Amino acid sequence: MDLIKVEIDNRIHTITLNNGKVNAISPQVINEINAALDHAEQDKAVVILTGQPGIFSGGYDLKTMKESSASAIALVTAGSTLARRMLSFPLPIIGACSGHAIAKGAFLMLSCDYRIGCKGDFKIGLNEVAIGMTMHDAGIEIARHRISSNYLTRSVINAELFPPETAILAGFFDHIVEPNQLLESAKVLAKQMLSLNMFAHQGTKLKLRKSMLSALDAAIEKDATMELKL
Repeated sequence: MDLIKVEIDNRIHTITLNNGKVNAISPQVINEINAALDHAEQDKAVVILTGQPGIFSGGYDLKTMKESSASAIALVTAGSTLARRMLSFPLPIIGACSGHAIAKGAFLMLSCDYRIGCKGDFKIGLNEVAIGMTMHDAGIEIARHRISSNYLTRSVINAELFPPETAILAGFFDHIVEPNQLLESAKVLAKQMLSLNMFAHQGTKLKLRKSMLSALDAAIEKDATMELKL
């Protein structure tokens, strides 16, 4: 069973998470996203990453996380490596957040180049501390570089979840739209981004995020030896 759906419209590839009620991020989901990114890179396509109406993702697959410490660490490592790939991807990635984005769901939004949220009674943020997890180093590095400084403690240490309007101020979104405008807004932006010089886009992205990517590499390596309890 495919846990994502991919729609290709010329050089715009829309990846939709499709893994049950909360779009849990499992090893298979990560593998399928990576395969879709491979295809987009080959096609030199702008990527839109979205979810089902009302839910982008509730985070990592809890069944895998509770299976064993080794399984949990492997999943977190794969998820952090995916985030690192997204942050250095040679083409633009647009996050179209279709609802709640919690934990790894929020980290995926933070890993996109532009993030569009939708208005509604949705929660956005990092709840790891609230559910008893000490934040992994890779997560801290992504948050440190992508979340607004005056929201960093509230997000990472206090596990505060935000409505879409506040999520803009916190740095999870760039702007928000009505739910029925979400995908169309993302596609309009994707068409605009196709006019970019992609060689310059990639080179500038790597320069801007050089220190972040270096710190993230070290954090991923350190996380591979951590102890996870959930």
